[in-house]
Amino acid sequence: MAEVVEAAEVVDAADAAEVVAPRPRRRGRTTLMIVGAAVLGVVAGVCTGYLVQADREPTALPPLSQPVVEQATGEVEPLSAAQDRKVKMNGDLRKLLVSRPKGARDTEYTLGADGWMDLAEYADRYEKPGNAFNNLTDDEFRRAAATSWRVGEAYNVEIFLAQFRQESKAAALEWAENGHYWAEDEDDTRSWPLPGTGEDNGTVFVHDTPDREPGYLPLYTAEAHAWRGDVYMEIVIYDSKPIPKAKIMDLAERQMGKL
Repeated sequence: MAEVVEAAEVVDAADAAEVVAPRPRRRGRTTLMIVGAAVLGVVAGVCTGYLVQADREPTALPPLSQPVVEQATGEVEPLSAAQDRKVKMNGDLRKLLVSRPKGARDTEYTLGADGWMDLAEYADRYEKPGNAFNNLTDDEFRRAAATSWRVGEAYNVEIFLAQFRQESKAAALEWAENGHYWAEDEDDTRSWPLPGTGEDNGTVFVHDTPDREPGYLPLYTAEAHAWRGDVYMEIVIYDSKPIPKAKIMDLAERQMGKL
């Protein structure tokens, strides 16, 4: 008997909670009726207004007038190559790479031939060159320019400018975002937006944990990914000691300034 009473109390408590708990308001017939009355009220108001206006004399409209804008004469002077970004990008892409610093030497591995990298060479930089090759082909890869240098024994710099035709998609943006994703995915990584590139259009990264292999010096890296127009820019710095933010940031800002 006690169990029955306890069950009843539980049910009563549940019913009481159900009553107290707020319930969502549903759109029922009452709501529809109110809406219908509102529509009828609007129609009635429109009819009344129309009858009042019909008994009034027409009001003359003010004359249309606007200031006369004089048409410019002569031809517009075209932008110079330095001002026209499209002209600049369609020229020698290698000239848009930052110059080597004084005293810098060639790296152990030469990038491309005479500053150019073809599709296969550019794709070969990735862990899965075959997939990269196919993706670059689908994204209308046009050409790539690259430069690299070494200072001392361990400090190395590589810079790549990849240009896309962009007839069907903003490929430069997508490849910059791809580089951003993988750089951010590494552990112990700091990142900062690249000034002058616009929101989320350029980022620099410093990886504070080096790669270590037996018999080799530790390898620290820093990188930058950005895009402008149809060009994707990538910079990678390698060193045997931690790389300051200022180094990768300064290099990335100067390179984007060239674009």
